[in-house]
Amino acid sequence: MKKKLIAVLLTGAMICGAAIPAAAADKKWTIATDTVFKPFEYTDENGEFVGIDVDIVAAIAEDQGFEYEMKSLGWDASIAACQAGQADAMIAGASITDERKEKGWMFSDGYYNATQSMTVKADSEISGFADLDGKMVGVKTGTQGAAYAETLKEENGFEITYFEDSPTMYQAVLGGQVVACFEDTPIMASSIKDGNLDLKIVEGTENEGAPYGFAIFSENSQELLDMFNEGLKNIKENGKYDEIIATYLGSAKDSTEETGTEADAEEAEEE
Repeated sequence: MKKKLIAVLLTGAMICGAAIPAAAADKKWTIATDTVFKPFEYTDENGEFVGIDVDIVAAIAEDQGFEYEMKSLGWDASIAACQAGQADAMIAGASITDERKEKGWMFSDGYYNATQSMTVKADSEISGFADLDGKMVGVKTGTQGAAYAETLKEENGFEITYFEDSPTMYQAVLGGQVVACFEDTPIMASSIKDGNLDLKIVEGTENEGAPYGFAIFSENSQELLDMFNEGLKNIKENGKYDEIIATYLGSAKDSTEETGTEADAEEAEEE
């Protein structure tokens, strides 16, 4: 009888142990974002989160069968929340760079390749970086647009002022507080078009760009990162990815050609 009881208890323990991974799979992940980054993430007229990043996460979650909650925290706050363990990951048009990796960012495979450009008022006579000598330009704190401007600052003799969000930066250009700003090209193009802003992207000022990545800051979120990569591969293969890109940008051209793997991202950085 004792042997039978021990066997039953051991069997029960094994069953409970086997159930642990299933329970972990039922975790509801928290994903931070910055919803003033149209067309990748923004809030529509109904107060709903929409955009390329939002739809990509939704498609991947459906493909991989996980639950999540997306929180609009802003760029800096999203990073801080992930670093503090208050969010599991972030997606907010974050470019994959070696500098960020060195600071503890862990990226997915790239999901969209974006350049950065300079934008000025529509009636501005500024036609290139040389025209910025002695002037003030605006950038968004901690972004690739800021990093791009910083590489051009000394050679072209301009000063930089930093903003916490894109809309405030655009208004600074329109109001004359700065003569230009640096921003991700697709974001700026969308903002000008949809907001009917009296701005223009200066032709020939874009850089080579880098892919955007889904990011985590702790190995505790590795499972989520792995699911993102697997799901991204699947939605590219089944056409859902192209459908999402076309919804917001009208074409999937150039959005996947250079963003297939982390190796691709590193190659892009080296060029």
